[in-house]
Amino acid sequence: MEHILEEAKRISAEITEWRRHLHQTPELGLETPKTAAYIVQELRKMGAEDICEHIGGWGVAALVKGEKPGKTLAIRADCDALPIKEETGLPFASKNGLMHACGHDAHTAMALGAAKLLLAHKAELAGTVKFIFQPAEENVQGAKAMIDDGVMENPHVDALIGLHTGCLWKEIGPGEIGVRFGSLMASVDRFVVTFKGKGGHGATPHLTVDPVTMTATAVLELQTILSRELSPLDSAVLTIGRIEGGRAFNIIAENCVIEGTVRTLNPATRAFVEDRLRVVVSRVAEGMRGVAEVEYESGPPALINTADFTRKFHAFAAELAGAEKVKEISEPTMGGEDVAYFLEMVPGTFFVHGACSPEKGQVYPHHNPKFDVDEETFPLGTALFAGFALSRQQ
Repeated sequence: MEHILEEAKRISAEITEWRRHLHQTPELGLETPKTAAYIVQELRKMGAEDICEHIGGWGVAALVKGEKPGKTLAIRADCDALPIKEETGLPFASKNGLMHACGHDAHTAMALGAAKLLLAHKAELAGTVKFIFQPAEENVQGAKAMIDDGVMENPHVDALIGLHTGCLWKEIGPGEIGVRFGSLMASVDRFVVTFKGKGGHGATPHLTVDPVTMTATAVLELQTILSRELSPLDSAVLTIGRIEGGRAFNIIAENCVIEGTVRTLNPATRAFVEDRLRVVVSRVAEGMRGVAEVEYESGPPALINTADFTRKFHAFAAELAGAEKVKEISEPTMGGEDVAYFLEMVPGTFFVHGACSPEKGQVYPHHNPKFDVDEETFPLGTALFAGFALSRQQ
């Protein structure tokens, strides 16, 4: 498979051009019409014919059909940006107040490169490769919207791969590949709890039902779910990110609101924490003569790589790039990724593409206004996508 890496290097200038165009024109969430139009334009230039637009909004899918029989592998690339004003000083920096500060421009460019290579290798390709260009990863709405609109059918997707570029895991350096068997990222849930009491004068608390004291007690009690009810070996996060209540120093409020997130790595823990959260806030409120109303929104599930599939990808990546370039990720992150919706449906793997070179000043984390990635690493990502598709004996 060394030849596919060399071929990817030969189209490096095109991959870089695609990335830079996308970097200059970032769009948010589900509203990515210019991004979608550019992806379709470039796919057509390279000879792709089976292109489907407006999937779940502005999502795009494209097929490369091999001349040998086989199953369908999906390659997913997210393409939305963030509401960050760029400070990189790059000549192709965004000027519209938004920014590709998480590498999605690179993900899309590398996937376009893989499409170009596979279109040139249709005679050797077994089955079909479906490219999924997905908006709205950052607000975790895009994958589900595309799934609900049928992206995993016609043809039915049998397996899926995707990557995340950059420096999410410091142990994965530029030009290296990170893989993990099992859980890689956490589920992402959001909750809002409204504590309702009876307002009044701050000088007469005995005539009120104080929602602020309910809130203060509940914030502390909620942490005991993790520290006293879960095994110390079971990873979970419960973070309160917002508390809002009261408008004046001498008035006891009617209501007080908390908003937060729960992150877990397995479905049983996820269900347990939600159930206990509901019970804890309700009992705290009732014990103080108030009421707690809970809104609980389940987002993407935990991202769990299929073990057997990941072993095959690991072996392929080692053959392509060299065993020393492929590293097993030591521990998962409690961050989330909505590619998990796809991997909940079919076998697959989501791998890490190391792309931050400190000697080039690429030392800033994701979601930072100075975040950047090393364009010299892009051919490796393209070759991993295209080469793995060609290597599969379906």
